[in-house]
Amino acid sequence: MVTINSGSNPQIKEIVKLQKSARERKKKQMFVVEGYRLAGEAASSGRLRKLYLSESAVAECRAGEHWDTLGQYPHEVVADVVFRGMSDTVTPQGILGLAEMPCYSLDDILQDRRRSILLLDDIRDPGNLGTIMRTAEGADMSGVILSRESVDLFNPKVVRSTMGAIFRVPFYYAEDLVSAAGKVRQGGIPLYGTMMQGSILYTEADYRMGAAVVIGNEANGISEPIAALCEGVRIPMAGKLESLNAAVSAAIMMYEVFRQRCL
Repeated sequence: MVTINSGSNPQIKEIVKLQKSARERKKKQMFVVEGYRLAGEAASSGRLRKLYLSESAVAECRAGEHWDTLGQYPHEVVADVVFRGMSDTVTPQGILGLAEMPCYSLDDILQDRRRSILLLDDIRDPGNLGTIMRTAEGADMSGVILSRESVDLFNPKVVRSTMGAIFRVPFYYAEDLVSAAGKVRQGGIPLYGTMMQGSILYTEADYRMGAAVVIGNEANGISEPIAALCEGVRIPMAGKLESLNAAVSAAIMMYEVFRQRCL
């Protein structure tokens, strides 16, 4: 197999564009997965399209436990120095893949029997979003609805932080989050927003028949139009803290919804 030795190779240039540009990812409906685990997750989901292996990692990758599956996909060998240039990580694992974006509709989430939804109102931190998606899978949520201003789910850091949940948790970017929230309520699912001045403790609400948890922007909280649609709930805090990290608040709320649903 011929090794790609130049960063000017069209395939390499395309990978770099996908790593850096949300617009390019949206245009091509493709994104990059890095590392053996995420490549395997992409393959398991049926969304992996091609692999790239660094020259020094070829033997290790081909000896890996998942190579029986991964080896069925087209793959290229890339010189180590070129691979480092196309990778978004400081210490690349030597395997990188192109994956097709999953796609869901709002109805896919609203019609789920679990009736446990997370709404994200302008979440901007990639690490927070990735952690939230990973936790949403663990808490058995129906899906995640995001405002269009929220960080791109296929940002490389978000993808890594999801630990594969990006392939399993339904999501939907709403052009108008207020309208989407209204449709959630029309479906008989109440909205609960985490607020400093929430009227009740988060454990006092009854989520057993369905719940949509709203988490606001890291700096500004839930926007006023969305807050007007929510029942405010508060998470108790000791000390002089003004708020919790968005991903922590989301985890607390999602697991309380899950706990009540399992009773």
